[in-house]
Amino acid sequence: MRKVKRFAEWTYWSKPVPGFGDPDAELVIIGLAPAAHGGNRTGRVFTGDLSAKFLVSCLYEAGFSNQPRSENIDDGLRLLNAYMLAAVRCVPPNNIPTREEALNCFPFLKREMRLLRKTRAVLLLGKFAFDSYIRFLKEEFGCEVSGMRFRHGAVYSVKGQPKMYVSYHPSPRNTNTGTLTRTMFIELLNRVKSEW
Repeated sequence: MRKVKRFAEWTYWSKPVPGFGDPDAELVIIGLAPAAHGGNRTGRVFTGDLSAKFLVSCLYEAGFSNQPRSENIDDGLRLLNAYMLAAVRCVPPNNIPTREEALNCFPFLKREMRLLRKTRAVLLLGKFAFDSYIRFLKEEFGCEVSGMRFRHGAVYSVKGQPKMYVSYHPSPRNTNTGTLTRTMFIELLNRVKSEW
């Protein structure tokens, strides 16, 4: 992968990026994949790119992080009652995971979700994360998930499972166009907290 000029001095992580946060968290946040010059560079999910800047500042405002920035693994960020992971663990070409990547990474999603035993709510960032989590519910628990559609602000309950909250992904494509605003996202985070 080609580095960009502003990170020419960095030694990129360039390996699968694990989840990050409080292992006893009640809120689990699932995104798409590490950004080429974000998580792929830093080795921490939602770190060092514009999606991270938006997401973590909103998490901070809603009380889910100790600071409003996520720049590198030594920046002191702690998630408070929250855990973040990506459905795909390596940076995909053109930010679009191939079917093979999705299949290869799915067992890691399943394993990580099994370890997060105190989850009460799952926040799904984007359609890819939504589809991956729906597949997890069907394969892992045989859950009935018909009628669930991806749309920002949707909330779904599946018997015996954490409540699902759906959001557009906090990528610049969505945040710069107003498809996803800070107000929209913080309202959704506050709704998660109010419904526990």
